[in-house]
Amino acid sequence: MSGDAVPEDRQYTSTHEWVMEHEGSLRMGITDHAQSELTDIVFVDLPAVGKTVEAGSVLLALESVKTVADVYAPASGTVRAVNEALKKHPELLNKDPYGEGWIVEITPEASGKRTETLDASGYRTAAGMA
Repeated sequence: MSGDAVPEDRQYTSTHEWVMEHEGSLRMGITDHAQSELTDIVFVDLPAVGKTVEAGSVLLALESVKTVADVYAPASGTVRAVNEALKKHPELLNKDPYGEGWIVEITPEASGKRTETLDASGYRTAAGMA
């Protein structure tokens, strides 16, 4: 990924997660900016499929050679799927954060509670890239 690439086809949170509609669920991951700040990611503490989550709550932790960082749920709902490949290859978050490095899919609750998101342009501005 190029340094400040921000795909236009998804929404972004102020805590550097991305989220997009995927087969009736919300697929999410971390942004290129987040992975570059974390440096080499060595472990992903994936949540259990079926776990109920609240919008804005800690969903999982990422461990890098530099630090441990929390990743927050973009919506209230149920974890539908996790990217099992990250268990053996956490470096996918560094190599392809917007593709093969997706982290989880959440089936949102009918109430629709979600965290505030920005479009790509808004995220670039908020993250100091514009």
